[in-house]
Amino acid sequence: MPALTLLFLGFLGLTLATQLWLAQRHIKHVAKRRGRVPRAFEGQVPLEAHHKAADYTVARTRLSRIEDIYGAVLLLAWTLGGGLDLLDRLWRGVAASELITGTLFLLSVLLIAGLLDLPFSLYRTFVIERRFGFNRTSPVLFVTDLLKKIFLALLFGVPLIFVALWLMRTAGSWWWLYLWIVWTAFSLFMVWAYPTLIAPLFNRFKPLASETLRARLQALLERTGFRSEGIYVIDSSRRTSHGNAYFTGFGRSKRVVFFDSLLNQLAENEVEAVVAHELGHYKLRHIAKRLALITAMSFAGLALLGWLAQQPWFYTALGASRPSNHAALALFFMVIPVFTFFLQPLFARGSRRHEHEADAFAAQQSDARALVSALVKLYKENAATLTPDPVHSAFYDSHPPALARISQLQTKN
Repeated sequence: MPALTLLFLGFLGLTLATQLWLAQRHIKHVAKRRGRVPRAFEGQVPLEAHHKAADYTVARTRLSRIEDIYGAVLLLAWTLGGGLDLLDRLWRGVAASELITGTLFLLSVLLIAGLLDLPFSLYRTFVIERRFGFNRTSPVLFVTDLLKKIFLALLFGVPLIFVALWLMRTAGSWWWLYLWIVWTAFSLFMVWAYPTLIAPLFNRFKPLASETLRARLQALLERTGFRSEGIYVIDSSRRTSHGNAYFTGFGRSKRVVFFDSLLNQLAENEVEAVVAHELGHYKLRHIAKRLALITAMSFAGLALLGWLAQQPWFYTALGASRPSNHAALALFFMVIPVFTFFLQPLFARGSRRHEHEADAFAAQQSDARALVSALVKLYKENAATLTPDPVHSAFYDSHPPALARISQLQTKN
């Protein structure tokens, strides 16, 4: 058996075992602490809400455990099981050009993968989210959203795949560098286009109606030197009762966006504190640093792919009988997450550090106590567990545990 095959199977088995171990730890840890609200939150979070958060967390983690097993089985079926090879032979039977064959092959892989993931999306939306009172998505809206996503995937995916395969075929040994430039430009375009062109396809954006809140937030933006295209509220309550707020876009397309459900949950000083936190990410260049990291990782990944695509053993070791550019792309992007899984805690740690820094910025620009009360309300309303397993949290969570965030903010009062 080829060395890469053994390495792939070893990493896949270790990754799956770690995922299942972490999930089991998390379930046991949360369930064991279900019966009592943590002391720091007594009087702020009712026991009933704490029970709901624990049960919601356990339900979601159990589903993720099944998804991990399912995903590993599918990956084996696609690769060593011959799924990609079979699909490749079917499209070659159409007798189209190599570029057309490769484009159709990759599009069909994406479509089939999406269809295979659909049952989990349906169960998450219409069973778990509905059971805990969060889902407001109707079946018609779910299907409509799905069709829009497919349309966007075709609109952007077809030319991007075609260009990638064309560069691999015509640009010589440095094709991966040209593709990296194209991918970076496309990524930046999507950051700009999302708030103005894509997001409005799914939600209605309305200017913030409250004059007093708008004036308060505008004053915050001005004293922090932040210019945005506007402050908007989206009709998120059509799909979910979860609350959130975010900044999106760059340059003139920057905008502040609130879920309408969030504004119904928080007082004005709490909304200001949440916005100050999000502003912290921008002012401290967290978004730029994240984009720079993603750009560097894509550079390294495509450089590696540029070498692997020239190695016959790369294909045979992963179940492809015939080397091709489209097979190289499919195999690489399916398999690479297995080999990079154990880097995840490093990325999560960096993200949690950014959240602490944004909290500290918010405490300087607004009221730290208002941010604390806003976070407590959001934990309660979103049924976010207050007692995550520390190891699971360190591995996966992009945000610090509730107690860690609250404790830091209380020192700022």
